[in-house]
Amino acid sequence: MGIGRGKATARATARATGVTAVALALALAAGTVGTAGAVSGRGGVERPGASRLEGVWRTDGYGTIVEIRGSALTTYDVTRNSCTPGLTSAVRFGAPLPGGAVRYGTPGEPFARLTVTPRGRQRAVYAKDQATGTRTLERLPGGLPARCALPVSDDPLAVFDRFWDSFEENYPFFAAKGVDWHAQRAAYRPKVTAENLVDTVIAMVEPLRDSHIALLRATPDGGYTTFFRAMRAGTVAPTPQLLATVLPPIGAQLTAPEQKFGNGILGVGELPDGLGYLRVSAFGDYVDKGSQQDQEAELDRAVGHLLDRPRAAPLRGVVIDARVNAGGSDALAVRLASRFTDRPYQAYRKVARNDPADPGAFTRPQPVTVRPSPGVSRFTGPVALLTSGSTVSAGETFTQSLMGRSPRVLRIGEDTQGVFSDQLPRRLSSDLVLLLPNEEFLTPAGTTFDGPGIPPDVRTPVFTPEELAGLR
Repeated sequence: MGIGRGKATARATARATGVTAVALALALAAGTVGTAGAVSGRGGVERPGASRLEGVWRTDGYGTIVEIRGSALTTYDVTRNSCTPGLTSAVRFGAPLPGGAVRYGTPGEPFARLTVTPRGRQRAVYAKDQATGTRTLERLPGGLPARCALPVSDDPLAVFDRFWDSFEENYPFFAAKGVDWHAQRAAYRPKVTAENLVDTVIAMVEPLRDSHIALLRATPDGGYTTFFRAMRAGTVAPTPQLLATVLPPIGAQLTAPEQKFGNGILGVGELPDGLGYLRVSAFGDYVDKGSQQDQEAELDRAVGHLLDRPRAAPLRGVVIDARVNAGGSDALAVRLASRFTDRPYQAYRKVARNDPADPGAFTRPQPVTVRPSPGVSRFTGPVALLTSGSTVSAGETFTQSLMGRSPRVLRIGEDTQGVFSDQLPRRLSSDLVLLLPNEEFLTPAGTTFDGPGIPPDVRTPVFTPEELAGLR
């Protein structure tokens, strides 16, 4: 998932700054920064309690403690050396579901964003609507650790240590990127001051060239703005400005004006020779202030317009254009893939680092399956997928979700960006937030495309200056 879209403040920041500015929206999708109070359901009627979930839980991997008290859910970020308030604070939405599952959402919103389901008394499952896969919760019998109640220090060395520990215990790709994280600490920590702290953090992560690493700073309106993000060398971030630049050449290839859906993020058109065209510039933000179900409905509306509109002859094939795709919800990406198959197949297996001392230890793999969408039209003929280095995050999990399809999808263009994990948010100080990846999306052979990205079958330059100038 990684890069996503959520509440309005994050969304507005995204449109101004590009890829990772909206990543925090998914981190905050369960709620807003702050302390959750009592909650009432629709009409102000108090809902029943969720006693089976009452207590303190720790995730398997993800370095997170989840505390559920009454109707409130709050999180804490933990390392071996620290515990700080997390960025998720949510309230119960409605009555518990069958089996004791409870929905949680942002105070004031008319919909929920995540579900916690008990599995006996000592285990539970934490699932975000926007994500594929779930997180396992294990009860902490001693309750909230005492250090979680201590004030959070903004001392430069304390902030540096939280930053270094967060990477040391969660980042899976040091070996693949050829970065000695311990050597980095030895070189930089003795020189840290209040004045050079942020520059030091940036200097340490830049060699990783990982666009799921970002730094955000708090803004006066209660939101966050991205001031640093990494990109793989030689690639361009999928910003709104880039999209605006490439839309005219795209439109020049269509036989009629593109029909836009989802705030212009989705586009449907026709190409010569009986080919349908679907532009997917992100996986989310299709509906302002809408739930995941609202986003799904708008995606379905766009795909339905592509597949169901009257034509003189059936579609001979479909071109899906993800060359500028800023990511978003992996669940939406898999949902789109399900409109192009008549049989189930595995998209990928998802794992997360879960041992601070062992970079090779991961959670149990969770298979993510693409299943044919029931009750709607599907296209099972030839499909070509256009990709580039500006195909990022959920755009890449979508690409991976099509690799098991039969007949095979033909990938054309350039390697994708090479980032697949959800972004793990970490509050470093009172005004500084770090985002980093901690997951791997595995192929059936057990490898990942993190780093180099998914290669095309047919390699060709994408959006060259000559093509843009010539509307090609």
